[in-house]
Amino acid sequence: MTNVIAPQTPTSPPPAPPGGGGRGALARLDQYRNVLVPTIAVIALVIYFQSQTSSFVSADSAQNILRQMAFLTVLALAGTFVILIGGIDLSVAANATLAGILIATWIDDFGGTLAIVMVIAVGAFVGLVNGIITTWLKVPSFLVTLGMMSILDGVSNSISDGGPVSYQSGLLQTLINDSTIPNVPNGALIAIVLTAIATVVAFATPFGRHMYAVGGNERAAGLSGVRVRAVKLAVFALAGGVAAIAGIIFTGQASTGVPMGADASLLNSIAAIVVGGTALSGGVGGPHRTLLGALVIVLLSAGMDITSVDPYTQLVVKGAVVIAAVALTIDRRRYGMIK
Repeated sequence: MTNVIAPQTPTSPPPAPPGGGGRGALARLDQYRNVLVPTIAVIALVIYFQSQTSSFVSADSAQNILRQMAFLTVLALAGTFVILIGGIDLSVAANATLAGILIATWIDDFGGTLAIVMVIAVGAFVGLVNGIITTWLKVPSFLVTLGMMSILDGVSNSISDGGPVSYQSGLLQTLINDSTIPNVPNGALIAIVLTAIATVVAFATPFGRHMYAVGGNERAAGLSGVRVRAVKLAVFALAGGVAAIAGIIFTGQASTGVPMGADASLLNSIAAIVVGGTALSGGVGGPHRTLLGALVIVLLSAGMDITSVDPYTQLVVKGAVVIAAVALTIDRRRYGMIK
């Protein structure tokens, strides 16, 4: 007997559940949450602090904000690269401090250009050492860079004898503090250009795609052919070099090398990263978001200064902002257990 198979008609898609359009809109909105939240925060901060003091929105205030953003943005960029691969570098601020001491020590002896190249090379070497210990010895990046932070602070104080280091060259004044564009410090231009370059590298190069792959799922990235160890080493070295640039900017703005000078900015740099929407769990975010996060942190700091909020309360506020930002950006699916 011949079996007859009845022709099958194409099945129609199941009807959309009630309210599906609204949920779809919410889902699309959630995709842009990490950009929308800091953008709304910037607008809200400007409106609030302007309502408290009429001088908040002014040319002088804008220049001050740009000057603070220059250093913080570059320092936070250094930390962003490592966080994107699922690690963390707590030594970026100490690396910046060492770079600031070295540029003040070397710039008169070796000339500006050579001194800057040497300082960036030292910063990259420090980052490479972090990467080697993390990838080859399998020590968590948190512990490696925590120890490196202490080492770098000791080296910085040893070189400077625990005091400020002065220099005569006027190169840093021209490079960092002068304005090629009226009312825009060159340091801010450097920060914007570095952010643009870092964003292109992150989103338009194979290295950037591998970086996100490692941060998203290191094991899967390795199985798909990504050279995970090489990517990590390159990222740590890149972070160290960028941290050194931040230190050069810091010393140019201070007009002297300051021991422990940049160390106090570590919390602010982490805050800028997470407030901008880069998740500490890795694989989500990017340099462009760090620029936005730095703007939020600088506006918050400048506004609290102008409105005479005491320094201790400012620390409380910034700590609360970091906790809130981490809670909003962390990918809880990446962790089997929250400890």
